[in-house]
Amino acid sequence: MPNRPTLMDYKTQGSVTSHNSNKKPTLKIVEKMADERAGAEIVYGAEECLRHSIELLDELGFPRGVLPLKDLVECGRVRETGFVWMKQKAPYEHFFEGTNTRVSYAVEVTAYIEKCKMKKMTGVKSKQLLMWVPVVEMSMENVDSSKIYFKIPIGVGKSFPILAFMSDEEKNKHIEQSK
Repeated sequence: MPNRPTLMDYKTQGSVTSHNSNKKPTLKIVEKMADERAGAEIVYGAEECLRHSIELLDELGFPRGVLPLKDLVECGRVRETGFVWMKQKAPYEHFFEGTNTRVSYAVEVTAYIEKCKMKKMTGVKSKQLLMWVPVVEMSMENVDSSKIYFKIPIGVGKSFPILAFMSDEEKNKHIEQSK
């Protein structure tokens, strides 16, 4: 199991104000992270994390390609609160041809989940015109929806066909079921 900083590690380093540009978390943020992750099921390693993330997307009803994260190192889930996170080795950008959209994934992507919905998302941005815009929610009306709706912080969003995020295997299965 990899060594991860503990709450005590951050306390001994001293707190950093939120306006500091050295990106060390403040004590308040570290405590909040510890609270959010209390009681979590955590998996490590690329294979286990990939399996975990696919199972999660399947359980929620989302297509597997909607979060094309690379080189996952840690995934966690707190079933009581619905909080999940996925950590990658490095940030990753992906271009979705089906939607003509470039999306950036930070080292850590977090969300609160429920069936057909990921809300309060962090770590996901979409390039719109010349700006990167955070994506804070993605949802579908139900598991049989033909579209996925993505929302930005100001409350507006855009929907895209679910086929744009499906793997080839999922597309074939979807086409067969539609017959």
